[in-house]
Amino acid sequence: MVRDRAPVEETISRLKSAYPDARTALDWTTPLELLVATILSAQTTDVRVNLVTPNLFAKYPTAADYAGADPAELEEDIRQTGFFRNKAKSLRGMARALVEDHDGEVPRTMRELVALPGVGRKTANVVLGNAFSIDEGVVVDTHVRRLSNRLGFTTHDDPEKIERDLMQTVPKEDWTVFSHLLILHGRAVCKARKPDCEDCTLNDLCPSAFRV
Repeated sequence: MVRDRAPVEETISRLKSAYPDARTALDWTTPLELLVATILSAQTTDVRVNLVTPNLFAKYPTAADYAGADPAELEEDIRQTGFFRNKAKSLRGMARALVEDHDGEVPRTMRELVALPGVGRKTANVVLGNAFSIDEGVVVDTHVRRLSNRLGFTTHDDPEKIERDLMQTVPKEDWTVFSHLLILHGRAVCKARKPDCEDCTLNDLCPSAFRV
């Protein structure tokens, strides 16, 4: 059954007006820092990652530094982000691949990024879109998944299927910012348990407004 769908261009326009500074909440200054921060952000909050990364980035400024890091020491450095053993393993593996295959630099293609240990399509999309301004896909997190369904842009729960639907619906030049807009709106207004439909800038467009 085809569901009602909010008009995508008007939805994006209104969200851009509501969140004019929409960007990733992770703090970073180089592609490597963003890649590391995104790997660390799995199963934790951006706020917690941002508490850890200033010291981490100062201690390990290059891919070679992560590749050569003492495993136990690196685990301790990122312990606050949770799942620190697996994340430390991913960081060291990713960094070794950068050193061995990319001269220590973060690659700029989806194919090369997802070949790195610990890097999936979601992480690659974050790096490509934010570090290199390359709109290769749409980042689908819990907020994007929830709001995309409520707005009628998808009927799926699987992130890959949601991304495919969004890539067919959202203009390519907005793929990166679209995720930021939905994440911000999901945190501020369209919350999981109690969406504030009455005060939502999309309430006359959203097919789920007042009936969520």
